[in-house]
Amino acid sequence: MGWAPRFREAALAAIVVIALAFPLIGFETNDFGHGFDTRFSWVAIAGGAAFAGKLLLGLVPRRFYLRQRAARHTALPEGKAIPIAAAAVAVFAVLLPVLPFSSRALVDLATVSLIYIILGWGLNIVVGLAGLLNLGYAAFYAVGAYSFALAAQWYGLSFWEMLPLAGLIAALSGILLGLPVLRLRGDYLAIVTLGFGEIVRIVLNNWSQVTGGPNGVNDIPRPTFLGMPIAARAPDGVTTFNQFFGMPYDPMQRVVYLYYVCLAAALLINWFSLRIRRLPVGRAWEALREDEIACRALGLNPTTIKLSAFAISAMIGGFAGVFFAARAGFVSPESFTFQESATILAIVVLGGMGSQLGIVLAGVVLATLPEFGRELAQFRMLLFGAAMVAIMIWRPRGFFTVRAPSVRLNGKS
Repeated sequence: MGWAPRFREAALAAIVVIALAFPLIGFETNDFGHGFDTRFSWVAIAGGAAFAGKLLLGLVPRRFYLRQRAARHTALPEGKAIPIAAAAVAVFAVLLPVLPFSSRALVDLATVSLIYIILGWGLNIVVGLAGLLNLGYAAFYAVGAYSFALAAQWYGLSFWEMLPLAGLIAALSGILLGLPVLRLRGDYLAIVTLGFGEIVRIVLNNWSQVTGGPNGVNDIPRPTFLGMPIAARAPDGVTTFNQFFGMPYDPMQRVVYLYYVCLAAALLINWFSLRIRRLPVGRAWEALREDEIACRALGLNPTTIKLSAFAISAMIGGFAGVFFAARAGFVSPESFTFQESATILAIVVLGGMGSQLGIVLAGVVLATLPEFGRELAQFRMLLFGAAMVAIMIWRPRGFFTVRAPSVRLNGKS
């Protein structure tokens, strides 16, 4: 291709980017709220970056295309490399609170990352394994969080009492969602799940007598240690963790304890996900993902397979909702918008559908990205979109994809 066509393609890409960027980032409200100020510099930077990027990509020879290089350098090796890498990540996670550079903010951020990782693993079951696109996963997240918050407020139930119950309630909501969508596929399924997520959020926002409406629910109890709260003081007749062990109270203790609870739950969910994939139900999910018609021809019941995928995925989302409510001590409908569903889906897609380790890496990156500065946090969703586009072009199955066979014969796949 000559230089003229390359310049034309680069200029066209720059024009498209400028046309899209101008209404999105070209305006900002002024300090007095009386109008808009223009930010042409950001629009020019976006157009120049698009022009330069497209021109540089046009200069790359075909044999050096990034898609082939991405596939070569991000392919996970066979053998013991993956278990060793996973074990290294687990050891680092266990030692994080006691490392010299650890702090309360870092441990709290790690807790947020673990919650997103749990959500990613839950959504991976229905999207990565069963092949059912769910755009309203934050609904199950909200069901778990509000189940714990309302049960603690009305009936005084503790974190440990509500953790399994919230998972069961979320699983029931997953079955209720799965029943109307048994015959839907692809885009139609995605639209229905998106609508379900918005219905849940709007109900939580408008049903003020029960959910508190936009004000949410506060004073959510923290996890206790064998029934003993980790707090500076407790009601009469209740022994705190610090009184029992004779140590002074430090707010860091509560943050570290919640972190280890989330870590233990994440490790258990990871083990469960790896094991269930090798069971008949896991193989049925993968069969449904590959070809539903062939799945029916094999005598499998797609109704049962879809409902089981929705239920188990929703249950894990409900567990994550309980951890979120316990960490924040407050829940409101604004925490479960479509942006949360998009973030969780981005974790699954960017990490690699079916890849447990890839979801860990993507969850850590996307959860910690807004912490690098306010300016970067403003463009969080823009960066998500750019990353999704790049992954779809150069690594369609995710950055660290793995499609390990479920059945091996004589040590061979």
